[in-house]
Amino acid sequence: MYAGYIFDLDGVICFTDQYHYQAWKKLADRLDIYFDEEINNRLRGVSRMDSLEIILERSCKVYTVEEKLAFAEEKNKIYKKLLRKMTPEDLPADVKTTLMELRKKGCKLAIGSSSKNTKMILERIGLNNFFDAVSDGTNIVNSKPDPEVFLKAAELIGENPKDCLIIEDAKAGIEGAFRGGFDSAGLGEANEHPRVNYKMKKITDLLSI
Repeated sequence: MYAGYIFDLDGVICFTDQYHYQAWKKLADRLDIYFDEEINNRLRGVSRMDSLEIILERSCKVYTVEEKLAFAEEKNKIYKKLLRKMTPEDLPADVKTTLMELRKKGCKLAIGSSSKNTKMILERIGLNNFFDAVSDGTNIVNSKPDPEVFLKAAELIGENPKDCLIIEDAKAGIEGAFRGGFDSAGLGEANEHPRVNYKMKKITDLLSI
């Protein structure tokens, strides 16, 4: 058992992929840029501005920094509007069970997410005051695979990286955990990363690590 558990948000605690896709798709359509779910998969665990750059790879136009910032804000407004549909029922039962069991064991729990909407999402699903610390896109400069968001989370809960476990569903997150000196547990595509320490089929597998 680890002293601290640092969770990615989207794809681990809850699932907002559909909302990200819908928001980016709406922006891409307006800009007449081809965008599909395969391209969307490349955005997993990636910051908003880096995601935009991936989408603009297929654009015939070159945009200014100011225009790109406006596009990112446009996407975020669409996304935040979609997030208002979320409720505590969007917190999967197995995730809730796992979190409560770890809490009973006295483990420190934190969020390590590149999303700047992390706190809003946690509030929508009823976890706004649950975690001991939240490190997200509002307090970092570098997004995953840089380990900054995880290192800040560990610092906030007062634990060394070697005593914390990162729980991720994206390869970029597993790479970030490795670079930061953390052990990691993967779900989904994260299990394909050669540096992942534990491969999980479901979140409750965390309780047997």
